[in-house]
Amino acid sequence: MTGQRNAGKRLILCDCSGTLSIDAATIEATTGLECSAVHTALCTREIDKAEAYLRGGDVVIACQQQRHIFEELAQEIQLDMPAFVDLRDRAGWSDDTASKSPKMAALAAEALLPTPAPKVRDVISHGTCLIFGQDDVCLAAAAQLSEVLSVTVLITGETPTEPPQNFDIIKGDLRGAKGSLGQFDLRFDALQEIVPGGRGQVQFTQPKDGARSTCDILLDLSGKPPLFPAPEKRDGYLRADPKHAPSVARAVFDAAQMIGTFEKPLYVRMEPALCAHSRAGKPACSNCLDACPTGAITSAGDYVSVDPMICAGCGACASLCPSGAISYDAPPTDDVFRRLQTLASTYRKAGGQNPRLLVHEASHGAEMIRLAARYGRGLPADVIPLSVEALASFGHAEMLAAFGAGFGAVSLILAPTSGRDTLTREAELASVIAGRDVAFLDPADPDTLTETLYDASEAPDIATPILPIGTRRQVARTAAKTLRSDDLIPLPETAPYGAVLVDTEACTLCLACVSLCPSGALADNEDLPQLRFQEDACLQCGLCSNVCPENAITLEPRLNLTDAALTQIVLNEEEPFACVECGALFGVKSTIEKISEKLAGSHAMFANPEAARMIQMCDNCRIQAQYHSENNPFAGGERPRVRTTDDYFSDRKDH
Repeated sequence: MTGQRNAGKRLILCDCSGTLSIDAATIEATTGLECSAVHTALCTREIDKAEAYLRGGDVVIACQQQRHIFEELAQEIQLDMPAFVDLRDRAGWSDDTASKSPKMAALAAEALLPTPAPKVRDVISHGTCLIFGQDDVCLAAAAQLSEVLSVTVLITGETPTEPPQNFDIIKGDLRGAKGSLGQFDLRFDALQEIVPGGRGQVQFTQPKDGARSTCDILLDLSGKPPLFPAPEKRDGYLRADPKHAPSVARAVFDAAQMIGTFEKPLYVRMEPALCAHSRAGKPACSNCLDACPTGAITSAGDYVSVDPMICAGCGACASLCPSGAISYDAPPTDDVFRRLQTLASTYRKAGGQNPRLLVHEASHGAEMIRLAARYGRGLPADVIPLSVEALASFGHAEMLAAFGAGFGAVSLILAPTSGRDTLTREAELASVIAGRDVAFLDPADPDTLTETLYDASEAPDIATPILPIGTRRQVARTAAKTLRSDDLIPLPETAPYGAVLVDTEACTLCLACVSLCPSGALADNEDLPQLRFQEDACLQCGLCSNVCPENAITLEPRLNLTDAALTQIVLNEEEPFACVECGALFGVKSTIEKISEKLAGSHAMFANPEAARMIQMCDNCRIQAQYHSENNPFAGGERPRVRTTDDYFSDRKDH
């Protein structure tokens, strides 16, 4: 299958001036990918051979450092851009004496996987910029930016003697801002604008409260707390310490580049129907709201809403969402599962044993690995790196998928911008389920990273790896069944798996929990008074316990790996009541009897025996009895006789 999939593709190999050893035969036999001869200097004296390969088409070049050279070459000869894979820094440059061929084959196979096209939205910035902060610093920045942007400066001190010619000046208090690049919405109090014309001192309009305006770019030189949470993640919002000239210069430079049309990645996909945030005004899951660092997620009633223009793609919401209503889409989760399975299976197929997975972000972690390879010991031969866009998007399901696919250990290189609270929570859950620890690496330098990896004890993989296919919940369950022999695994309170426990003495089978359960884990029986439950569907969102009028429901976080979790069980049931008129079964016997006892003879509507008897009738019989009763509220007066032709003639005679 691998050979058929990769037929026609060619891997172009280079040993980087003889600094690494490449076993082309092993890579070719394992991946089904045709390999070139191993070259030594493709980016320099053998560039003509590289050109010949490019002209041959459908190639993967095993070099990332000199990628720009090959891309420029392809552009120059007007050919499609080739694919690339790094076999040097991530595998070949290593002090480990073990064979690197299995890892090289795994990395090559991963590079051949189709990459989903990112979903993007165009953002247009016309270059309108508001600068606020210390007046002298702001005015100097405005003088520079006014040549490329349409600038307005919000001043707080004395009015300049001469109004500037290239930008505008306003006075007022900036009370708040919303939005992002190209669509900032600003609110001002005491807003004053310059009155054009006139002689002498510059005049301003009368102060106006509650003024609104818009701009494309915000340059904050105030040195005060930021306007937005996670300000470094807010597109179009730039901050600098007004006392640090290099920072101000950098912010001014960055602002000057923010004009034109930009592509904003759409990081997450939202399915409101799956959201367990709320029902009927009762709160339930708020994981994503609590975790979002930018404030892109807000409550929209029964579900949450994600503002794609504010979302910075940290991935925490997708990892924590119990229902899959929010899923990471840059790339999709199934793409990550496919990469994990490809890396592990190819490594084993090439003769490797006990692989370890090293997950890192594409920037910080990749640079650590590159520096470790060039100046240090490099990665051990059994450590396979996996680059992800956002580390927090690698949640417990992905960690379990890695263990289940055959990795003996999973480690994550933390970055300064990683969502550590989310990662800690997800790693704790994965460790409890898998019975294996997920390691966090926060090295101060590349040498510390490699020493930690070389000193780690060997972690054996599993005998029968899984194929991680399906939703995150399905993959997590499949991996758990492979990794653990336990039937029931107790989990932390924040886990999205568990059981619903019902106090049958308190439960009246009102079924309010059934009508509001967002996942369908709770259900009724159309024929009998029953409360049914399917454990594998339960999200532990807490909505059922919040809505229960008798406080009869509690939650038990756990992972039930038996087949019983896949079927409905009865949590509570009672004897149905037989209609006193027709004998049809309806309602709950104990409830009907209690209502009859409380209302019959004591409530004005049920003062007489006939009215009280209606309580014990099914819907059809109750309607019939009501209709034929003496005091039927639906009954009208006697219908008038139908008039005939004789009646009309009679009326004429009378007149």
